[in-house]
Amino acid sequence: MSAFNFYYPIQIRYGDLDPQWHLNNAHTVILIEQARTAYLVKLELWNGQDFNQLGLIVADLHVSYKAPVTMLQQVQIGVRVARIGTKSMVMEYALEDTSTKQVLATGETIMVAFDYPTGLSIPVPADWREKIHRFEGIK
Repeated sequence: MSAFNFYYPIQIRYGDLDPQWHLNNAHTVILIEQARTAYLVKLELWNGQDFNQLGLIVADLHVSYKAPVTMLQQVQIGVRVARIGTKSMVMEYALEDTSTKQVLATGETIMVAFDYPTGLSIPVPADWREKIHRFEGIK
């Protein structure tokens, strides 16, 4: 994967581990979620407080595990929007060892623009498109 414009540092906690002392696969998804919300806050797409204004819901999720992650390993997650459609966007993730840059896991989500109070999908807001295009350099 090519470099990301946004990286989120992750601290692996004891409770994130499975019986083999590796990062549990379900906890990888939680860490991706944490990095995704930090990305949304960074780009000012969400204020990080009002969940009715979050504006996105996960429609599809894929994770590929490349190497085990241990508790004392320093890791970061790269996050980016790869494509924006009418009502959805594809987000990509890479969990990396901070010092070696080894990719430990990759992920992809399809995020649907969503109005939580009405429970309906909506078009991706124009201001979101502008902010993402500017940050990611995509058309």
